[in-house]
Amino acid sequence: MAEAQSIEAQPVETQETVEDQDVMPNVPQWLFDPLVPEAERGRYTNDIVAALKTVSDPEIPCDIYELGLIYKVDIGDDRLVKIDMTLTAPGCPVASEIARSIEAVVGAVSGVLGVTVAVVFDPPWDQGRMSDEARVSLDMF
Repeated sequence: MAEAQSIEAQPVETQETVEDQDVMPNVPQWLFDPLVPEAERGRYTNDIVAALKTVSDPEIPCDIYELGLIYKVDIGDDRLVKIDMTLTAPGCPVASEIARSIEAVVGAVSGVLGVTVAVVFDPPWDQGRMSDEARVSLDMF
C-alpha cells in the first residue's frame, strides 16, 4: 500500500482538466499533469472512482463519491494524488476516519505513489451535489 505523502498542487497552467466528462452533480474536477499520458488517464479515473466508492460516511449509508463529497482529484506526473473533499457537516465526528480511508483505498490503486486528502468547505456541500444513485439509496426522491 502506498504511503500517504504531502504534495504541493501544481499551478493551474501546468494542469489539464478532463473536458469530456459528463457533468453530474457529484462528479469532481479531474486535473492531470500534462505529462500523464492520455492512455493512463482513463484507467486512473476509473480505478480511483471505484476506490472512492468503497468509502462510506459511517453515519450515512452511501458512498462519499455518490454523495458528492469529492470536489477535486489532482494527479501529478509523479503519480501523487491530491484530493479535495468536503463533509456533509463541518462538525463531522468521523472526518479524519474518512480521510484516512480515502488515503488507503486510493493509495492502493495501481500506479499511485501517494495520496493527500484536504478537507475543504468552499463551496459548502448541499444535497444538490448528490447523484441520483445516492438519492435512491437514501430514499430522497
